[in-house]
Formats: sequence, structure tokens, C-alpha cells
Amino acid sequence: MPGLIERYMDRLPFEPGDPIITLDEGSTPLVQAPRLSERVGAEVWLKLEGANPTGSFKDRGMTCAVSAAVRDGARAVICASTGNTAAALAAYAARAGIRGVVIVPEGKIAMGKLAQALMHGAQVVALQGNFDRALELVRKVAARHPIALVNSVNDFRIEGQKTAAYEIAEALGDLDALCIPVGNAGNITAYWRGFREVGLSPRMFGFQAAGAAPLVHGSPVAAPETVASAIRIGNPARWEQAMDAMTSSRGGVDAVSDEQILDAYRFLARDEGVFCEPASAASVAGLLAHGAGGAQRVVCVLTGHGLKDPDTALASVGGVIPCAPELDMIERVIVGQGLS
Repeated sequence: MPGLIERYMDRLPFEPGDPIITLDEGSTPLVQAPRLSERVGAEVWLKLEGANPTGSFKDRGMTCAVSAAVRDGARAVICASTGNTAAALAAYAARAGIRGVVIVPEGKIAMGKLAQALMHGAQVVALQGNFDRALELVRKVAARHPIALVNSVNDFRIEGQKTAAYEIAEALGDLDALCIPVGNAGNITAYWRGFREVGLSPRMFGFQAAGAAPLVHGSPVAAPETVASAIRIGNPARWEQAMDAMTSSRGGVDAVSDEQILDAYRFLARDEGVFCEPASAASVAGLLAHGAGGAQRVVCVLTGHGLKDPDTALASVGGVIPCAPELDMIERVIVGQGLS
């Protein structure tokens, strides 16, 4: 399957002959969730963005941002990140053969994401501050040096990410509501842009972690905290656009606790067979806790794969069962777990 720029070039700011930096991103699964549907009394679908090449939706925006940077002659790209943007930047910079630099909050990035950024050869700087300060600094660096900023303040990121809305429209034809995690607020902005371009207007419901919910409170959060590290952001860069998406669509924004996020995270893995990272489960936690305005066909966006954050996964489940290498011992363990 071709990458999303090739698939949707007529609706993206690229022309034939432009350099395209791609890992064949996009075309991610949209799967129905029967047990979740039963719980909420609606037809619920899950958009599995963790199936992108680096395991998150960020690849959609990064193929466009890095392709545009290369087209414009950039020799390096930079971003601030809670993790997924860092991994995507590093991969696409490696693919392009240019330098990648990421600034992450010290001690606040999941190990799976840090490993990706380092393995792809990016320069990783651990800032003694939060994401919001990191973004402030990289914007200044990009303004002073010939290095392309590829955070979601870069509109090419939004252009790439809107293609997920195209895919949902192609698969379902129509939907009543979209539930989506909100951190820096670029993704909900992108989905709304994509839906409007294909003539759809589902109600947009954004969900933030309770400890990092500036849009819910109406003011920035100075020290955001949540187990959902991908949305641990206190001052979203796309604040106004995200609020416009939710108000224009007659949707809304609400908060979910870490406990609700982790409950949804475990539910998806054990009851739907879908392993996502904690921040992704905020969309489902929000649907379970707050509903979607009576919508009958709902899509929940799961933004990243569960392997992005193995430490949280291992801390959320029971341990491995030790057993001697004997048949009777194996049978005893299996029967003891309710099998026969």
C-alpha cells in the first residue's frame, strides 16, 4: 500500500516530483469493538493508529513535515516531544538522511519511545523541565538557526494527520461522533479539518487526563501529571483550533482520571484484543465515563501501540507463573487457571 502522500496527493500540499519521505504510513485498521459497543449501547469502532510504522499516529504528520523540510532544503529537523513525536521524527529523519534532534522532558518519556528515537540515530536532549517549556525553546531555536521545526505547530503535520479522517469516511461512509485523546491538540484539529473536507461533521469529543486538562479548566496547567505520558501537556499549541473543532461540531471536552484511563486500557487489551498505550485509552475512558451525546456510530481513536510503554503494561497486570519442567506441574497450573 502506498504512503499517504501518494494516496492523497490531490488533497495535500505536494506536487508530482516533490521529494517524498515515506515509510508507507497510513491505511491503519478500523475495527469494530463488540464488547465496548455492548457496554455503551452504540456501534463503536477503533481506529488503530498504533499500526503505523513507528507505532503511532505521528507518522501521518511526520511524512508530510519532513518531506516539506527536505523539499525546502533543510539539513536537520527538530521537535519537542513527550515521546511519539520523537520516535517519528527520528525515523523519518533517518529515512531522509538528515539530522534529527529531539528535546524531551527528563524522566517523563516512556522507554519504548526513547529507545526508538535513539535507535534511529536522533540526538536526544533531556530537558530539566516539562513539554511546554521544551516546545517554547525549540521554537526559538528554529527561529534562530536553519533547522526545520516539525511539531504540530507546523501545518504540514496537520495536513498529514487529517488523512485518518479520510480513511474513516472511506470505510464507514458516515459516523455520528469521534472520541479522541487530547494533548497538544493537533490531532483533533486535523481530524476536524479532514472530516470537513470530505463533507462530514461528526460530533468531536476530546478527552484529557484529569491531571493535564487545560482545555477542560480553561487555563494552562503549570505542572501537568498523568500516567498517560503522551498527553501530559499543560498548554496545547493548537488550543483555539481544538476548541473550535469541538464547539463547531456540537461536541465537547472532558477529563478522565488515571484510574479510568487504566481501566479502559486493560479492558481494551483483555476484552477486545487491542493493546494500546495508556494515552490512547483516554478516548475509550471518556466514552465510558461521559458518553458521546447519544451517538449511535462512534469511532474511538487509539493513537499509539501498547509496546510504546511496556513499563506501564507490566505494572498493570499479574506476574508470570513459575513452573517446573514436568507435565503434571504444567497440568496443575493450567487446571488451576480454570482450564481442563
